[in-house]
Amino acid sequence: MAITDAGGLFVLLLSNVRHGAERATKIYQEMSDRADNPEIKEALNARAFVSDKMVGTLDECFRIIGKEPMAPSGRLHDALVEDFRAQWDEIESPEVKALFILAKAHQLNEFRMGEYAVLIEAADMMGHYGVGLLLASCLADKVAFVERTRHLIRKIIREKVEMRLAA
Repeated sequence: MAITDAGGLFVLLLSNVRHGAERATKIYQEMSDRADNPEIKEALNARAFVSDKMVGTLDECFRIIGKEPMAPSGRLHDALVEDFRAQWDEIESPEVKALFILAKAHQLNEFRMGEYAVLIEAADMMGHYGVGLLLASCLADKVAFVERTRHLIRKIIREKVEMRLAA
């Protein structure tokens, strides 16, 4: 489908974000299944839950603008997942695996945050303030995940340092 105006581009970008939210749910669940650390497992399961909830929010955005999602390409997402799987198998240390999972989850989340920021501005530009609000709520969930991930990374590192100091 040819994109001929800003509205078409908005639908394409919104479709990509929606598709990404669907795929992220599965990716976070896969990461959780691989995680040995119960706190990381819990955080990733929570992230999968929130990501799944976002799909419903994004569906509401499509309802408001009266459009259907377009079929996205998903190649970037596939590359990130393939990269995660390949590198995961090379890591032996449980602590390093824990940090690696959090780093990859953080990377995926940061990428999506940029998309949401652009979509919020585009929704406002097109006069869809309700859509902008819904997208801002999705972005807020992503920001919360970033902060919680940073907290968990600091905790894991602090515990490792404390163990070394005690030895």
